[in-house]
Amino acid sequence: MAIQYSDLITDRAVERSWLKDIAVVVGASIIIALFAHISIPLPFTPVPIATQGHVILLLAALLGAKRASLAVLTFLFQGAIGLPVFAMGKAGLLVLAGPRGGYLLGYLAAAFVTGYCIERMANRSTPKIFAALSLGNLMMYVFGLPWLSRFVGWESAFTLGFLPFIIGDAFKLIAATKVYCSRSKSVNLPASDSQ
Repeated sequence: MAIQYSDLITDRAVERSWLKDIAVVVGASIIIALFAHISIPLPFTPVPIATQGHVILLLAALLGAKRASLAVLTFLFQGAIGLPVFAMGKAGLLVLAGPRGGYLLGYLAAAFVTGYCIERMANRSTPKIFAALSLGNLMMYVFGLPWLSRFVGWESAFTLGFLPFIIGDAFKLIAATKVYCSRSKSVNLPASDSQ
């Protein structure tokens, strides 16, 4: 009887953990969506200044590769079916297939890479966190620029999809790093806490 009771407790704990993960993933996708309207269109490029990418990087640092990637997939699904969750309240498959589509798919790679790097850090120092977030930011460009080049050519993709965003990205990366590091201190976690 003790073995059966133990199995029942284990099953319930696994079920609660699974339900908690689903809630976290859906909640994170909603947080990403809420930042859709915090974006600035630029008249000379089809790519707006958006905060969603850096929100995703911060969530990846906090949630890890698996849950953050699932949150981004959920967010992309929400946008694909027509919910106005993309920057400036855009939605639909045409947005994913359009000039911004590569950046949106890059969000998925960014979430995975950032979460993966931070999960494997033995010492989560501020410079290492900044480096992991920066690597995730780079993944957005790795996917976004080639996709954008299909619409505007390589040279224009660089000048329209990369150069206007460098300074803003640097400030957003610094802010995300500060938020992550202050979160670690506020809950009394050492720099090398494991998630």
